Amino acid sequence: VRHEQGAGHAADGYARATGKVGVAVATSGPGATNLTTALATAMMDSTPIVAITGQVPRAAIGKDSFQETDVTGVSMPVTKHNFLVMDTRDIPRVVTEAFYIARTGRPGPVLIDLPKDVQQDEAEFDYPDTVDLPGYKPVLEGHMAQVRKAARMIDEAQRPLILAGHGVIISRAYAELRELAEKAGIPVITTLLGISGIPGDHPLSMGMPGMHGLAWNNIAIDQADLLIGIGMRFDDRVTGKLSEFAPRAKIVHIDIDPAEISKNVKAHVPIVGDVKRVLGQLNQHVTARHDHPDRQEWRRHIDKLKREHPL
Repeated sequence: VRHEQGAGHAADGYARATGKVGVAVATSGPGATNLTTALATAMMDSTPIVAITGQVPRAAIGKDSFQETDVTGVSMPVTKHNFLVMDTRDIPRVVTEAFYIARTGRPGPVLIDLPKDVQQDEAEFDYPDTVDLPGYKPVLEGHMAQVRKAARMIDEAQRPLILAGHGVIISRAYAELRELAEKAGIPVITTLLGISGIPGDHPLSMGMPGMHGLAWNNIAIDQADLLIGIGMRFDDRVTGKLSEFAPRAKIVHIDIDPAEISKNVKAHVPIVGDVKRVLGQLNQHVTARHDHPDRQEWRRHIDKLKREHPL
């Protein structure tokens, strides 16, 4: 590439299109710092990338050497994890761990910083078969008590809405989302990165919410008595003024990243886990209510909102 930022965005695009880990390589100092915007984008949008950057020789680190930058320090806020490799023998283990961390749990960018002399040294190559990271254990299955509580709340709601986000795409939970929506008769609003989580021509598909979304969705959110956030983070472009967002609604929030739960909008029923697995659990406990009079009336009301506030 002509510029390292392009390498980072190309790796990001590859990862989004394939679901595999994208890779970008850059030299030390300005080459590495040029990756920062792409790393921040991948971090914000949960894209799995491994960035490999050069570094000055170990003896020169911390000496303000030519093209030296504290890349692990610079990249810490915009990476899921980063490594400074100080022993050539560690390279196989670090690469294994980097790809594992990037693609599991909530995906994200990982950076490997390689000093010049570490690259030039030699070592026996032993690529690990397994990864042992005691401090990194993403929760995949939803807590069953919380799943049952969410199912009861869905069954009892009169004006429920689903807010489906990027987590549906990442988890490939298309079938599970559609099953929940159709079984319970709940309209589905998709965030910007959640578009395609449900087919756009599906009768329950509502389009986008928020600042750049559709008026009828924002009115419906204001009137809903239950919001089911699925793999989304209640971004400020979606919510607007938090104190006035969905004032009548209880919140069920499903996300693999516990840091997102109640970060912006307080969840009444939080469920930490992989969206595909949690929806699979939830669908077993939700009652079929597509034809219930309350759900039919709610969908008719939304159709009226669409007529009154057309695109």
